[in-house]
Amino acid sequence: MKKVLVIEDDQEIVNLLEIHLRDLDCEVFREYDGQSGLYRALNETPDLIILDIALPTLDGMEVCRQIRSKSNTPIIMLTAKSEEIDRVLGLELGADDYMTKPFSIREFIARVKATFRRASMIRESIDIENKMLMSFGNLLINVEQRKVTIDKRKVELSPKEFELLSLMATHPGKCYSRTDLLRLIWGYDFDGYEHTVNSHINRLRAKIEADMNNPQFIITAWGVGYKFNEEVV
Repeated sequence: MKKVLVIEDDQEIVNLLEIHLRDLDCEVFREYDGQSGLYRALNETPDLIILDIALPTLDGMEVCRQIRSKSNTPIIMLTAKSEEIDRVLGLELGADDYMTKPFSIREFIARVKATFRRASMIRESIDIENKMLMSFGNLLINVEQRKVTIDKRKVELSPKEFELLSLMATHPGKCYSRTDLLRLIWGYDFDGYEHTVNSHINRLRAKIEADMNNPQFIITAWGVGYKFNEEVV
């Protein structure tokens, strides 16, 4: 049984979501404000977080940011707003999906199922069992511990940065388009949001590359996207 944490201040919405999540064999936990929701998200181990943006005590964007700094738990954000900037910001902060109220329950169920499938696909793509520890020159990636070091110095990566690095390092030389990476790492076909990949790649490079203008590990495949340098030893 999967555990789902719903952080939403509208009790009627929570009641409705809980009914349908239970039909998916999920155990549902409720929190009605951002601060309490953040505490529970970080101190328990939910398989999925449903997070509203407009919350008392702490808004959903800040809750998402703080969760993402410490956890890779999938997050579906809910909001009554439809402006593109809210969606972009939510994705930039690390949300896995985004739904604008009002939404159909059928769509919600489909998104939840898809999120669970993507989480499983990411684990398989990273190939944890076969590649627990990867070494490329002075770069060491420990997949099991989600730990990255450069010259034995720990590098702090966000969950999405780690997933990008692990995915590409698992398949050196394989070219990934921005659309591929959106689908595999963010798990959704966000047309027009390729800049989300670019910004995460830039932040990743800033943390692991000695020279961002001449990257050694994550290189640009011109006209395609990005790949992990297969010539690094």
